[in-house]
Amino acid sequence: MADEQSPGQVLAGIGKGDVRLAVPCRRRQRVARRGAVAHTYAMTPWFSLHLPSYTFPDSPPERLFDRIVEQARAAEAAGFRQITVMDHLNQIPGIGPQTDPMLESASTLAALARETKTVRLGPQVSGVTYRNPALLAKIATTLDVISGGRAVFGMGAAWFEAEHIALGFDFPPIKERMDRLDEALTIVKAMFTQERSTFHGRYYRIEDAINVPRPIQPGGPRIVVGGGGEQRTLKIAAKHADMTHWFPLGLETLARKTEVLARHCEEIGRDPATVERVMATPVMVAATEAEAKAMLELVPPDRRAFVSAGTPEQAAEMLRPYLDAGFTGFTFNNPMLRTPEAIAVAGELLRLIGG
Repeated sequence: MADEQSPGQVLAGIGKGDVRLAVPCRRRQRVARRGAVAHTYAMTPWFSLHLPSYTFPDSPPERLFDRIVEQARAAEAAGFRQITVMDHLNQIPGIGPQTDPMLESASTLAALARETKTVRLGPQVSGVTYRNPALLAKIATTLDVISGGRAVFGMGAAWFEAEHIALGFDFPPIKERMDRLDEALTIVKAMFTQERSTFHGRYYRIEDAINVPRPIQPGGPRIVVGGGGEQRTLKIAAKHADMTHWFPLGLETLARKTEVLARHCEEIGRDPATVERVMATPVMVAATEAEAKAMLELVPPDRRAFVSAGTPEQAAEMLRPYLDAGFTGFTFNNPMLRTPEAIAVAGELLRLIGG
């Protein structure tokens, strides 16, 4: 589905790479909405560790979360700026069988907030169909408070129909899900930025809603819109997002999506440079060339054309075109970085590119 982050896209992507961003640090524009607060971000490369897998065959269930904490702390020590989890209730195709372990996202993030000190935390993409958007805003605000201002909020239109059927969630057609996403993000942003907020939409409504305590971050957690669909998703991102998250589809395709996003921004009077572009890593990294080659073999064949792998020095060269194209954040998945040692190697790459 073009507007969604689908299962085969969860693993990783790649290409060839030059290192420095010539884009100046810019202040985010004030949104044309009462109480909106500008975000700022430094245009330096940063890495995120995404945790789609909770499968550790060598650990009993009572040790499962300890292994997740081990990975999170290793990422923090390696200089990663962000850790995200999947907002699913069953494991998804492309990562493992449906019977594999899956932890609920909000509970997991709250626990990780007490086990980490510096990394941002959030769902990579919360599906709009699983929770009322006002509740999502409250969950994200709570995470921001207990983490000391480290929450990030990702949202998308949802895609995993089988999970919806199994667990009794409604799964409307894509047009309705997109409409719901737009309304939901309007509510979330209002509750992040306004003392009291009211919104009457077709699918959702709030009436004089209060969100206390307020988020720690001025303006609330940064909003990420996942997916690169050019007709609806990028239009919604232009309206609501602080960051987008795309998959490695080749530099030509990514350049076109960047142009489409810029057009959508310009249509509403927004500077496109105020939307930070983040992507699943197009480059995987390992300590040796042999390990990198073995890692590449794990990527589904239909995605391998967009993925490269190498040692930290080689991977730094492979990332350069993406950095030159203006991408700042790169997401690595824990099925590819299973151990603290593997995460530390990715940290070496981060230092080589100036992160």
